Amino acid sequence: MNNDYRSPSFKRWLDKLQQESWQLELIISGFAIYALILAYEPISINISEAMNSQQTIKMILWFIVFISWAIFIFNLTLHIVLRGLWIGALGLRYVSGDIDYHKLNYSKKFTKHLKKRVGTFDRYIARLEKYCSILFAISFLVFFYILGFFTILLTLTGLSYFVTEVLNLKGILKKAIGICMVILFGMGILLTFIDFITMGYLKKNKYISLVYYPFYRLFTYLTLSFLYRPLVYNFLDNKFGRRLSLMLLPSYLAIIFFSTLYYQNSNYILKTDISSEVYSYQNHYEDLLIEKTDFGNIITIPSKVIRTPYLQIFLYYTEQIEDHVFESNKNLKPKEDLRSFKSDFVNINIETNNKKDLRLDYLKTLNEIYSIRIDSSKYKADFIISTNSKERLGFETYFNIRDLKEGKHILRILAPPADSTQVANDTLVTIPFWHFKD
Repeated sequence: MNNDYRSPSFKRWLDKLQQESWQLELIISGFAIYALILAYEPISINISEAMNSQQTIKMILWFIVFISWAIFIFNLTLHIVLRGLWIGALGLRYVSGDIDYHKLNYSKKFTKHLKKRVGTFDRYIARLEKYCSILFAISFLVFFYILGFFTILLTLTGLSYFVTEVLNLKGILKKAIGICMVILFGMGILLTFIDFITMGYLKKNKYISLVYYPFYRLFTYLTLSFLYRPLVYNFLDNKFGRRLSLMLLPSYLAIIFFSTLYYQNSNYILKTDISSEVYSYQNHYEDLLIEKTDFGNIITIPSKVIRTPYLQIFLYYTEQIEDHVFESNKNLKPKEDLRSFKSDFVNINIETNNKKDLRLDYLKTLNEIYSIRIDSSKYKADFIISTNSKERLGFETYFNIRDLKEGKHILRILAPPADSTQVANDTLVTIPFWHFKD
C-alpha cells in the first residue's frame, strides 16, 4: 500500500475503509463499554475513600473521572444503539426497498408533509450513518479532552514538587515562583477554555491571537492536543458535527440531574449518613462494611450488638484531625507542611528518635482534645496509631464496659469546637449500640 496521502491509491484505500469502518466501530465500542463497566467499581471505591477521608483534592479528581466515565459510557452506548438501528434499516431496505408513499394512501396534505419531513428511506439511513460516525469520534475526543485536563494537573503537581522538594526553595522565592506559576497556568487554562467553547474565536481576532499564540503553543503539548487537533478542526468546519455536539450537552446535564433523583417516602423517617440517638448509620459498624465500596465514617465500632466486656473504637485519620492537634499543641506544628503528593523515587524517609518523641506528643494531644462518652459516663481516650481491616489509617482504642448494663446505649465522640470562641466541645459523632453479655 502506498503511504503517500496525496496519491490516488491512498485516497481509494481511505474510501474503502470509510465504507467498512462501522465494523471496527462496533468492536471498539463493545470492548470500551466492557472496560468501562469493569472500571466502575474501582472508581466508586476511590470516591468513597476520598469522601470518608475528607481528602478534597482527591475527591474532586475522582469525581471528574466519574463524570467522564458516565459521559463516555453514555456516548458509546448511544453509538451502539444507533449503529444497531442503522444495521436494522439496511436489512429492511434490502427486503422492502424505499418508502412508497402512494401505497400508504394518505391524504395529499399528510403525503406532502411526510415527503418533506421524512423523505426517502436512503436519506434516513444516510443520516443515521452520520450520527453514528460523528458520535463515535466525539466519544474519543472527550477522552482526549479529559486526558489533557489531567496532564495539566500532573504538570502543576510536578512543578510544585520540583520547586519544594528538589530545588528545596523556601520563603519569598518559593512564594514568588508559586504566584508566577498560578498566573501563567491560570491565564493559559482560561484562554484555552474560552477558545474551546467559542470554537476558535481567539484565533480569529488579529490582536487577541497575538496574546493567545504563546499559550496556544505551550498548551498544545501540555494537553496533548497535537494528537487529536485534526479531529477538532474537522468538527469545527462541519455544520452537522457542531450541531450534534451542541445537542449532546443537554444530554450530559440530564445524566447528572437524573443521577441525583430519589424518592422521599416519609415525612419523618429519612435515610441519612449521620447517626443519632434515633438512627443508626451502617458505616459506623465494622461488620456491616461488607462491600468494597463500603467505608467507615469518622468512627466505627465492631457491631451494633456488643457481647464482649470491652468496646473497640476506631477513629479514622483526616487532615482536619491533624489541624486540631496543631491548634492545641503549637510545638507540633511543623515550619513547612509536608502533607502533599510525594514520590518514593526521590523521597528517602528516615525516622529519627526526635520524630518518634513527637509522635508520642501527637498522640498525647489527640487523647486530650478528643473525649468519649457512653450515655452520661465519660471515658479517658488512649488512642494509638493503627489500621483497620481495609488498611485505612487511623487511631484505635478499647474501653472496659463489663459493668455496663444490658440494653441500648449511646456513644458520643466529643471534638474541639469548630468555633474558636466556644468553650464546650462539639459532638463529632453519635452512635447507638446495644450491649448484651454472653
